[in-house]
Amino acid sequence: MDPNPVISFDNTENAFAYKTDGELKRARFLFNSMSYAWLVSIGTRVTPWAIRTGIPIKGLIRKTIFKQFVGGETLEETASVAKKLGEFGVEVILDYGVEGGEHSEAAFDHATDQFIRVIKYAGTQPNIPYMSVKITGIARFGLLEKLDHSVEINAGSLMKRFSKAVESLTEDEKTEWLKVQSRLLRICKTAAEKKVGVFIDAEETWIQDPIDVITILMMEQFNKNEVVVYNTLQLYRHDRLQFLKDSYEAAVQRNFILGAKIVRGAYMEKERKRAEQMNYPSPIQPHKDATDKDFNEAIRFCIDHIDRIAVVVASHNEYSNLLTTELLKQKGLLFSHPHVHFSQLYGMSDNITFNLAIAGCHVSKYLPFGPIKDVIPYLMRRAQENTSVKGQTGRELALIKKEMKRRDL
Repeated sequence: MDPNPVISFDNTENAFAYKTDGELKRARFLFNSMSYAWLVSIGTRVTPWAIRTGIPIKGLIRKTIFKQFVGGETLEETASVAKKLGEFGVEVILDYGVEGGEHSEAAFDHATDQFIRVIKYAGTQPNIPYMSVKITGIARFGLLEKLDHSVEINAGSLMKRFSKAVESLTEDEKTEWLKVQSRLLRICKTAAEKKVGVFIDAEETWIQDPIDVITILMMEQFNKNEVVVYNTLQLYRHDRLQFLKDSYEAAVQRNFILGAKIVRGAYMEKERKRAEQMNYPSPIQPHKDATDKDFNEAIRFCIDHIDRIAVVVASHNEYSNLLTTELLKQKGLLFSHPHVHFSQLYGMSDNITFNLAIAGCHVSKYLPFGPIKDVIPYLMRRAQENTSVKGQTGRELALIKKEMKRRDL
């Protein structure tokens, strides 16, 4: 058998083998509904309000959008989804949904304990190699914002300039920042012991600098011989390709393996709006082509430096995923190279995920879980994304319909 077979993302039999006829029909209904922008616009405004005010809509959410994009409300519920994906050679990135909750020190400590619980569980499972952490789940947004505003970090003097930013904090804030570092240290230490990778999520540009710094510090400590910690780079930012190259230089100088999860990005409208309101240059690429160009250049850079970089191509773009496999072929490397991983969101782009898995690639689904009220922000982003991403809903629907026709449904 060819170790690097030809991959086709049009094979719907592979893509939906894990779905029953009923699940396929439900997916068709959901993506069809999301193709109506006005319906999504109303839904994303009304749903969070309805949840907050106690209107009984959780049952409806659980059966529709929640079931499509979320593993379950508890770790135990999510386990059955992870097990099913594992039967088809697909791994899992567990994400404990802690967006938008209470922001007290006690809440941050509780979130840290939950992250550690997830890591310990993942360590017992054969197909859960990673979990995801949002720094705003363990740190106050305002503190990160103050650290970010205190200094403009550029790659050449990243750590030195950041130390000055920390010096500008009050004594209470310094203590608070030490607690943040301590929480992340506990998380990463447990992950290293359990041999589970930790993805540090990218967040808004105005808090990203301290997240980058603390992630590099953790990589320096834990990524000496194997890769435990990964930073997330949003390539819809025009400075991130250079930041990737600078991070690589830091890895060489400080002797660690760079973990890089590359994504296109999740906060584009929010970023542009804030830049306009506050009258500073937008950090976002001028158009999608520029984002695509930098994303694919980032893939090339990572594959060119594969001994020192472990890359996760987290993308729903068919070309970018195929490009990665072509570059591996050109270098005579196996699709299953330990420093190359692919990932898509659970509930989307099954044609990419399952066809990559059959070809022998390391590929995972990003699988969030948590109480419905906690994952509502995530679900609202998925709904909006499927109307704003050019052609995404149309592509999903076309593939589902193709498979239904193949099954004669």
